[in-house]
Amino acid sequence: MINDWEQEQERLDQVTEKLRKRIAELEPEVAGLRSQAGEIRKRFWEEVTVNTSNNEDFEETFYSIKQQEALLSERERSYKLRVQQWKGMNKLLQSPYFGRIDFNEDGLGFSEQVYIGVSSFVDSDGLSFLVYDWRTPIASMYYDYSPGEAAYDTPGGRITGTMELKRQYQIREGRLQNVIDTSLTIGDELLQQVLGKSADSQMKSIVATIQREQNAIIRDDKSRMLIVQGAAGSGKTSAALQRVAYLLYTHREKLKADQIVLFSPNPIFNSYVSTVLPELGEENMQQTTFQEYLEHGLGTELRLEGPFDQIEYVLTEQATREYEARLKGIEYKASVAFLQALQSYAGWLGREGMRFNGIRFRDGDLITIEQMETKFYGYDPSIRLANRIAMLQEWLLQELTLLERKEREEPWVQEEFNYLDKEQYAAVHSELHKERGVFDFAEQYEEIQEFLQNKRRRDEADFDYAEREEELLRDMIVKEHFKPLRRSVKRMLFIDMVGLYAQLFGDEDAYKTMTNEAEVPGHWSEMCEQTKEKLGRLELFYEDATPYLYLKELVEGVRTNTEVRHIFVDEGQDYSMFQYEYLKKLFPRARMTVLGDFGQAIFTQATELYGAASPLIRLYGEADTNLIRLVRSYRSTREIVEFTKALLPGGEDIVPFDRTGNKPRLTVAGSGEQLAARMIEDLAALHAEGFDSIAIITKTAAESGEAYDRLTAQGCPSLRLVTQKTLTFEKGTMVIPAYLAKGVEFDAVLIYDASSRAYHRESERKLFYTACTRAMHRLHLYATEEWTRFIQELDSSLYEADPLGIGGAQLT
Repeated sequence: MINDWEQEQERLDQVTEKLRKRIAELEPEVAGLRSQAGEIRKRFWEEVTVNTSNNEDFEETFYSIKQQEALLSERERSYKLRVQQWKGMNKLLQSPYFGRIDFNEDGLGFSEQVYIGVSSFVDSDGLSFLVYDWRTPIASMYYDYSPGEAAYDTPGGRITGTMELKRQYQIREGRLQNVIDTSLTIGDELLQQVLGKSADSQMKSIVATIQREQNAIIRDDKSRMLIVQGAAGSGKTSAALQRVAYLLYTHREKLKADQIVLFSPNPIFNSYVSTVLPELGEENMQQTTFQEYLEHGLGTELRLEGPFDQIEYVLTEQATREYEARLKGIEYKASVAFLQALQSYAGWLGREGMRFNGIRFRDGDLITIEQMETKFYGYDPSIRLANRIAMLQEWLLQELTLLERKEREEPWVQEEFNYLDKEQYAAVHSELHKERGVFDFAEQYEEIQEFLQNKRRRDEADFDYAEREEELLRDMIVKEHFKPLRRSVKRMLFIDMVGLYAQLFGDEDAYKTMTNEAEVPGHWSEMCEQTKEKLGRLELFYEDATPYLYLKELVEGVRTNTEVRHIFVDEGQDYSMFQYEYLKKLFPRARMTVLGDFGQAIFTQATELYGAASPLIRLYGEADTNLIRLVRSYRSTREIVEFTKALLPGGEDIVPFDRTGNKPRLTVAGSGEQLAARMIEDLAALHAEGFDSIAIITKTAAESGEAYDRLTAQGCPSLRLVTQKTLTFEKGTMVIPAYLAKGVEFDAVLIYDASSRAYHRESERKLFYTACTRAMHRLHLYATEEWTRFIQELDSSLYEADPLGIGGAQLT
């Protein structure tokens, strides 16, 4: 092995030297291309001759600009490519590779040494790979096979052979730190070291430690729907981000980063994962939350409740009179039954019941609701609802054009004409100059074409300037007033969407007639009252947002996005089937990757992800759906995983990675002040151990505020309160509600209140489990009264307790 070590270090030195040489060659090339692009941009108009004397000169000018634009674009593209190569090589310089396989392909008779790193590096001959990118087909064997028979797939077919060696490296600043020969995907020793590190403020790439089951997620290139049910800390999100990098690499000729959308659980999570793809040399995909997408679809017409406001209501308002009706509404409005009811309702609207907003102008009816209804229901009823709406929209725009012409002679126009300012006169003079042949080349190309077609006719016209000026000014006045009317018609505001949605929530018989539903859910009248009261304030419950937009699409026509090719949904168990149907409709050409854990399903509208009964399978069909289950948990120590998995029915299937640490510790106090004082002591001890990412996790936002105030009042230093509005994830000590901590990990977690007062309902079990599973190295739980029954049900060997507690309090 000593000889091997020397050979490996010698090869590493050679590769490092070649990297340095290539970087040195690239630097002047990068600088030169940057300078060229800057110079072209600066001198852009100097290289273009603008001549508009006749049609031929116009066309020559246009193509001259296009040519200069293409040259600039090519230089900027070359510069971007060289910069990407330069950055990639500088990254490789620190650690050129992390793995090696020796592969003897069947029929060749010799073994090839394949070194694997975060990106490829080819020797100066342009043929010999010194380092293979981890996403190349041949590198897949490193993750999928032990030494022995092995194979990998290529566009040309399957390659078989024998893996004679699998080796892992730890390299820092060009020097070997560790060399491990292994029969496993990744040696426990190396993985132990990686997992034993402190949590970071941003998620890191895992390419050096990808496990076989994670590799199956990353390289799935066939499924239209990939569903990953993964235990807390199983690496499903990390694998998904490496999957994005793999897709961008494998399909780089036809897939761009902005054609991939990640739906994150909250804005903090977006910040947490934002560095993974740049670390791998790829641009970030589009990142959003489903809430942000809903708000974009709604625009400014309605104010939307957020998902975390909804969960706060569910967790805190059990004592209110309307609580059960609201829960029933959340459940029903997330169901496929309600989706089908809306489809039937759209069919009914095609026959009767459409609601419109009249178009008013200067305190009078320009086009009445009755006129719209007559026109709409006068169309052939066999034409689809959305197509008839489009026909009505076109008719309304035509009517506005006719009415606009009539309006020019009205007395109010003359009144405004008499009080026009200089700017308005100047605009008309500019228009008159255009008509005489003086043209501003900055107009759009379409206007250039239109000008060329009409120029000869205009040159021959004999203008009466005074008469034409008045005509144009009257036209301008009326156009300005009619512009908002046209804009509202184009935005479909002539449809009373709020009224159409509210119309659903009337009496029971009317609902059945409109939707063909045989039954209505329980608490129907209270649910209707709540919904209409909210709509009356131009607000929407969170559970109403997707159905509202779905109905809007049925009525106005689907605004699909055919550019997006991949959708990633994280914390997928918290989405309803209604929301999945809506996403599929919005992105008809996209493949979908859904990641989640039903054990962390904290929302009322949760969807089961895994198993033959999963409703997600029917979205794309069984043949196009791949289900993968991850049961091994890597985030937490064995002791924490043993504790947390016992909280969950079915948790016995979760397998902890063998990294040992302290058992979770339970502390009971006689009062909130004593508890806070003890927490401050524990925080100081954790910081002294070197843990600098610590979360005090509460059940609700209100409890977070209480904890923050109590701890700061007792002098707790550098505490940060995380709310829905927090946009970035940072190291330090934070107070955070459990539902905002989803998807994130911390060195240590302190559960602020683990008593039966805080967590007593069965529906809160998964929220409690979610909070506890955020901990990597330490988990402390506190209470001032008896423990939640979720803890009382556990075997006492799974935790350690302060038997005397604080202030004389006893552990129950």
